[in-house]
Amino acid sequence: MSYGAFVFKKYNIMKDLKYLAALTLPLSALISIYFKGYFSFFTPFYAFVLIPILEVLLPHDTSNHEGEERIEKEKSKLFDWMLYLNIPIVFGLLGYLLFDVTTHAYKTYELVGLVLSLGIVLGTNGINVAHELGHRQKTMERYLAKLLLLPSFYMHFYIEHNFGHHAQAATSEDPATAAYNQSVYSFWFTSVFRQYFSAWKLQSKLLLAEEKGFFSIKNDMLWYSIFQLLYVGVLFYFFGLLGVLFAICSGIVGFLMLETVNYIEHYGLLRKKLSSGRYERVREIHSWNSNHVIGRIVLYELTRHSDHHFKSSKKYQILDYHDISPQMPFGYPTSMVVSFVPPLWFKIMNPRVPEEMKAVD
Repeated sequence: MSYGAFVFKKYNIMKDLKYLAALTLPLSALISIYFKGYFSFFTPFYAFVLIPILEVLLPHDTSNHEGEERIEKEKSKLFDWMLYLNIPIVFGLLGYLLFDVTTHAYKTYELVGLVLSLGIVLGTNGINVAHELGHRQKTMERYLAKLLLLPSFYMHFYIEHNFGHHAQAATSEDPATAAYNQSVYSFWFTSVFRQYFSAWKLQSKLLLAEEKGFFSIKNDMLWYSIFQLLYVGVLFYFFGLLGVLFAICSGIVGFLMLETVNYIEHYGLLRKKLSSGRYERVREIHSWNSNHVIGRIVLYELTRHSDHHFKSSKKYQILDYHDISPQMPFGYPTSMVVSFVPPLWFKIMNPRVPEEMKAVD
């Protein structure tokens, strides 16, 4: 290898390491617990104030990887290991916070801040990474996905997302697709409960297809329930009631982070129902896309959601931008903040929803 090629390769590796920026979220949680007091809220401040400011200041990037560069990035294990790194970090942070809050005296507002801080990490570095790994073909990676869903009590997401959402996305049948003019708060309620019951229905169909009963070892939903109850039991044994309440509240924040992302990903976008009674296939126009650099990096390219639904087997590092995809005016983190104010969200987003989709039943 020539010196020029060596330098170029090293430069590309340094560029690829940009995804380590996603770890600034758990780092911000460590800052929250180290400094305590009002710094307990540093993670939500970082996620929903500082990152949105950075999204405004930094440019968009609509480029796609092509040719040999694309092949190399798809095969590179570096991108996989950057995902795996989240597992010890998430569980290490979880254990450290639980130990700290149950062995020290905290004021109520500090506990609230720390719950939000941990919950944000569980949603981004936990559920979001689980979402990516859950689409992989390797059994080990799928197990890691389910492990990362455990602290948010959202293991059923694996079944509902892979067997339900990707088939029903952008239809009224999909719990994770927000209806036009539906607020994020209404969506939290409908999506959380509908997804859970949908996961049980999907599990029943999978068992029926294999001629298995409810108590079959193949009943993953039953296993998820057992694992999550055991998780609570372990928490109570080591950290007491306070630890259990802290973990449950943080888990709720974690899955509400996910549901907020679900809300902005497909808001108001619906597929046409054909004369056959089936829906048109999912295309790049059925998910909101964002090319804001900082949101792309900290969320492992989740913001290129249009291409993810177009071909869910694609790894995050090679997801493409499609110019026919509906574009969000902001990055995903900023859009999440805007969604918390429904009148503002409707004012900004409703005009962007294609008229033909508004008319779809």
